[in-house]
Amino acid sequence: MAFAAVSSAFAGGLLTNTNQNAAFVRNFAQEGKIDITSIYANPAGGAFLENGWHLSLNNQTAFQRRIIDTTFPLFQYNTSNPTPTHHFVGKATAPTIPSITASYNKDKWSVSAHFAISGGGGKCEFDNGLGSFEAAYAGVLYQMAPALLPPGVTFQGYTVNSFMKGKSYHFGLQLGGTYKFTDNIAGFVGVRGLYATSNYNGAVNPSATTNVGNIPLNNYGIDLNCDQTAFGVAIILGVDWKINDKWNVSAKYETPTRLNLKNKSEIIVVDDLVKEKAAGILSQFEDGKKVREDVPAMLALGAQYSPIEKVRLNAGYHQFFDKVSTKFLNKEDLISHNTHEFLLGAEYDICKWLTISGSWETTLYGMDDEFMNDLSFNLSNHMVGAGFRINATQRFSIDVGYMCTFYNSRGVTDPEPKWNGMKYDLYDRKNHTFGIGVNLDL
Repeated sequence: MAFAAVSSAFAGGLLTNTNQNAAFVRNFAQEGKIDITSIYANPAGGAFLENGWHLSLNNQTAFQRRIIDTTFPLFQYNTSNPTPTHHFVGKATAPTIPSITASYNKDKWSVSAHFAISGGGGKCEFDNGLGSFEAAYAGVLYQMAPALLPPGVTFQGYTVNSFMKGKSYHFGLQLGGTYKFTDNIAGFVGVRGLYATSNYNGAVNPSATTNVGNIPLNNYGIDLNCDQTAFGVAIILGVDWKINDKWNVSAKYETPTRLNLKNKSEIIVVDDLVKEKAAGILSQFEDGKKVREDVPAMLALGAQYSPIEKVRLNAGYHQFFDKVSTKFLNKEDLISHNTHEFLLGAEYDICKWLTISGSWETTLYGMDDEFMNDLSFNLSNHMVGAGFRINATQRFSIDVGYMCTFYNSRGVTDPEPKWNGMKYDLYDRKNHTFGIGVNLDL
């Protein structure tokens, strides 16, 4: 059904979240930094932290709206909303997005661990269902309801009571070690174990509106409850080159994470015609079925330049190899180019206890029109973030940040007319995220 729409509410390629802490929220370009908060983005840079323990604890709160305006001619038969365009809003809320990072450094060696939500995006609820299902039911009811009604009862239109909701989390644990080959160059080798868990639940209950009132068509309803779980592993390689006191550059590569989601489902569909019309949507939720949704490989490059001691300028680049990342029904073939991200950030130490920062990120997806649907969609976007760090003591600091995302709305016409008419969807999103973190040197 429409529950694959619970995708990442943060930043990154398909099924990937690069937003791992409050330091990212206030400065997206973390790849060239050397800090405990940059262990995810630049793990090799952790080799240049001081000897001893380093710890970062973070939480974020994210609010997102997925907005779909669906235009379909048979919607005019919906007696509750007799217009050709219907408005559907999915509310995705993640009130608690925790993460923890730890590192221990000893001379040339260091070991680190990082736990966070590496994908998913919390919960998403469409209180009024989605246009794809209403369009399917409008077509079925328009064709079949008149023949099912008793003599003397005429078909006037239809109503549909439906809801779609889901939740999806990818919990990632990253472990690895660094070694300083020279005083300026360090390397990292690590692994990330990823546990994916999702639940999708919804129902569609149609009625025929007639000259004697509404007549429920119980045999045409759909009920779904599906749990999905999978585990996968990625290898991570990184290198950091601390050129001098002004320049630092880094690179990181992550292998793909194979996720074979196992379904445990209960699907109730009584009527054969409804089964036929909804087969393409429901097939990914069949009980016992395994659904491939791999996390793509990733290449990250970054640099930091400090023109003066109190100022740091950051830049980063990500490429997610979506085109060669196996997906259900080979949907990777419907991607014209890999996802590209470009990141810029700046930090300024106002005084010894306060640092302010701001940043910009552009994400460019490469999905063809055939990839896009209200079951799951991503939109190219621009993000802005800002915040500050309070250096309370030499060993204790606090990060606070806020970011918002400006999405490029996109209209898609169904390439194959269905349900007695052409369907057109206009997709948009809105997103706001707040973050706070504390950092300790022990």
